[in-house]
Amino acid sequence: MAGDAESWKRAAAEAAVALVKPGMVLGLGTGSTARYAILRLGAMAREGFEVRGVPTSIATANLAKENGIPVTSLEECPVLDLAIDGADEVDPSLDLIKGMGGALFREKLVAAAARRVAIAVDGSKLVKRLGSRVPLPVEVHPFGWKVTKGRLEGLGATAELRVASGETVRTDNDNYLLDCRFRAIKEPGDLERAINDVPGVIENGLFVGVASVVFVAEAKGVRTLKR
Repeated sequence: MAGDAESWKRAAAEAAVALVKPGMVLGLGTGSTARYAILRLGAMAREGFEVRGVPTSIATANLAKENGIPVTSLEECPVLDLAIDGADEVDPSLDLIKGMGGALFREKLVAAAARRVAIAVDGSKLVKRLGSRVPLPVEVHPFGWKVTKGRLEGLGATAELRVASGETVRTDNDNYLLDCRFRAIKEPGDLERAINDVPGVIENGLFVGVASVVFVAEAKGVRTLKR
């Protein structure tokens, strides 16, 4: 499949959208790849294809509304038919790192509510071991965040407060993000639980056992990986 990373993201996202059936309630992810899925769903909506979406961020909610996709909530729809999202890394077990876009808390809740979770990525996101390419985002409460940072470093991380344009980044939940680099994430499930046991942690970007199917787009085409 000719093209660049952006065209591959679009191809992977549209492969995930092919799972959608009329009347479904969908989890709508956040990020550049999830954006392509929303744009495709919007085009389908304009042709009379009816779905509703639970967005994982304010940005996603706005994009869905702009594209004619009715937005709902987990309070109204606590069980979702399918969630479509991207990922920052995918390992051979289809475990993920997510959250470089800052929406990991809502993304994990939406994924937990979904019967199936479809992940769309370009081939660069495949890794042998999680943490190889990107840090692990951890959402933390602003109160006492330096204490939380110290505890995370006690787990073996090098943690940095996420800053952009000289300002501390705030999530849609008004929390901070710590980007944590671990030398090696050998047991993602154990680390996910250990991080969430640290006082002050809201959620972390390890998504273990979450993905039902992963669509990987690269030069040779779109591959489908199943757990």
